Amino acid sequence: MAKGYLSLVLHAHLPFIRHPEHESFLEESWLFEAITETYIPLINEFDNLINDGVDFRITVSLSPTLINMLKDELLVNRFGRHINKLIKLADMELVRTRDDVRVNKLARMYSEKYKQTKSVFFDRYDGNILNAFKKFQDLGKVEVITCCATHGYLPLMDLYHPAVRAQVEVAVNAYREVFGKGPKGMWLPECGYQPGHEKILAEYGIKYFFVETHGVLFGEPRPRYGIYSPYLTSSGTAVFGRDMESSKAVWSSKEGYPGDHRYREYYRDIGFDLEYDYIKPFINDCGTRINTGVKYHKITGEGDHKDIYDRDEALDAVAFHAGNFMFNRQKQVEYLSGIMDREPIIVSPYDAELFGHWWFEGPEWLGCLFRTIHYDQNDIGTTTPGEYLGIYKNYPVLTPSASSWGYKGYSEVWLDGSNDWIYRHLHKISELMINSARDHKDAEGVNKRVLNQMARELLLAQSSDWGFIMKTDTFVEYAVARTKGHIARFLALHDQLKNRDVNMDILEASEKKDNIFENIDYRVYAK
Repeated sequence: MAKGYLSLVLHAHLPFIRHPEHESFLEESWLFEAITETYIPLINEFDNLINDGVDFRITVSLSPTLINMLKDELLVNRFGRHINKLIKLADMELVRTRDDVRVNKLARMYSEKYKQTKSVFFDRYDGNILNAFKKFQDLGKVEVITCCATHGYLPLMDLYHPAVRAQVEVAVNAYREVFGKGPKGMWLPECGYQPGHEKILAEYGIKYFFVETHGVLFGEPRPRYGIYSPYLTSSGTAVFGRDMESSKAVWSSKEGYPGDHRYREYYRDIGFDLEYDYIKPFINDCGTRINTGVKYHKITGEGDHKDIYDRDEALDAVAFHAGNFMFNRQKQVEYLSGIMDREPIIVSPYDAELFGHWWFEGPEWLGCLFRTIHYDQNDIGTTTPGEYLGIYKNYPVLTPSASSWGYKGYSEVWLDGSNDWIYRHLHKISELMINSARDHKDAEGVNKRVLNQMARELLLAQSSDWGFIMKTDTFVEYAVARTKGHIARFLALHDQLKNRDVNMDILEASEKKDNIFENIDYRVYAK
């Protein structure tokens, strides 16, 4: 019997990016890369584990924005175009590299990978990989949970509780449409917790959520079991804290496994290495060089020189690191079980895109870890938070501390000089949305469409991704444009509603462009 449990949590999220007004759009490639490099490889690993009879448990949060994109016909068709281009590129690389045995072997790996990805996406799962996660959940292997509607950062919405409630209700409804039932758990965007929000979660049947380590350790009263047990909040919803030790071993590129010199180098890509005329058909239509995903080098070490990637060598590292991770968790559990009156749970959450996209070998590491735990020891078992909550009748009570993850752990990433200007606008349109919903509780026809679209624009403007991008100084121009665009469309619709003069062209254009949450009900803001 296990002495303790490991609970791995993968948070899969991308902001809603869909531009039907353009034939192709650079930022849409974020979704296509995630499907190719993360979601399909994870699905393959889960399918292989199930087919081989390996028992495992893992939790995956799918954000509502990601869910909407994965089932959007336009984006699915564009992904088909994207994967066909990658297949063509990989086949061209087989010819170009035929005189270099080591590189040609890698080109063949990519050719097979992309063809298999296309087959899994369109043939096995009929263009909807949400069905894969539903299958894994129905089999009892993967606990699929949700996140807030557009990944809105809740602590900075606390001025208007109906806005917080809308982020939760719309998310739960979007989840139910796909999975046929409500979610057990919710990933709070950026692990941003504000005391009192657990009451809203409880209203919608959420059984548990997660906070950063210090959200538990600085809670009241002092946590009896540290971060190695869930705690019940005043609403009855449970809270789990992140284990720093196990998390750091995986997400840290310097101290963790992904920095090993045998693994594939992320930043060296043929999109930048090869002649422009050769690679031009496979990069962005505007002619900007971008990553293609075809990479032939390993991390190697410091400096510009990078050795050619050796796949067999990398898989040896995967096996070693899976064993090392399991060994360290065994030692944790051995110690904790000796000082606790119950079996400890080690919660290790990660961004899903770490596995495959940033750390190419990450999905194989995950599969190897589950196999190692299944076959090579009896000290630790894998579980999900929902399952663990069923083990004991009583759990200690705690009020978590206000907290987030990210720099310093108290919202600094999402509220600093680079992005603080957005909040006065978000607060104002939240106020206007709440008042409009209360003034038009029984709207029908065109007015109802206007109010529903106002709700969509508000939710999309609240995405924490825009503030994060502004802070990290990456795609700032795009993040600013998205924020201003949603606010402007909201205000235009609000003025039309107020003046009883709806411009159908503007309404229909907004509905076509920002078509997320087909069944949204604006009256959530009237509650």
